[in-house]
Amino acid sequence: MTNTAPAHTRVSAVARLLGQTAAVLVLLAVIAVAALAIVVPRLTASVPLTVLTSSMEPGMPPGTLAVVRPVDPDDIGVGDIVTYQIRVDRPGVISHRVIAIAVGADGRRLFTFKGDNNTDADPDRVVAAQVMGRVWYSIPGLGFVNTFVAGHAKAWLVPTLGIAMIGYALVLVVRALIGARRARATDGRHGTSRHRASRPSPVASTAPASPRSPTHVAAARR
Repeated sequence: MTNTAPAHTRVSAVARLLGQTAAVLVLLAVIAVAALAIVVPRLTASVPLTVLTSSMEPGMPPGTLAVVRPVDPDDIGVGDIVTYQIRVDRPGVISHRVIAIAVGADGRRLFTFKGDNNTDADPDRVVAAQVMGRVWYSIPGLGFVNTFVAGHAKAWLVPTLGIAMIGYALVLVVRALIGARRARATDGRHGTSRHRASRPSPVASTAPASPRSPTHVAAARR
């Protein structure tokens, strides 16, 4: 009993610590994803886009969420991943890497793009008016969520999902804390019970019988 109790207490403490650590890590991960996918783009006027093809593999496979930040075309350099419109004022866009920059007869910069996974460069050179922005950062896999949430629903559904995820993570943390408190209380009760059970019982008196009780002696002799 004496050796088992401390071991049980140590195991319980380690389990509580692992549970609390896991809950905190989940919370931090959810907050980080929500911040990178929702909060940061809104605060920086960036645009979250979903990679649909394999032209930028392996760095940006299909389903990647690419956050595109506005950029001055003069600040674009070779090696940058840039999102540009296929045609000016049309919705279709491509996110490829700049492999060459030239200056046209009119002094405008002309960009040549190529997908990392493509053999050939994009067929048409791109002018500054087509540039939408530079890919700031990307999150693999999160683009699928962005694809399913489209239209006006994105204005409220995406933040709602982010808040729900954060709320769920908070619930995990609260449950871990409550579980730890209950475990401590249980360990405390068990420790008290073990302490009481291990107390020595009173030793029987060995004093000789009092001469005032001869009846008991006589009964024993019969």
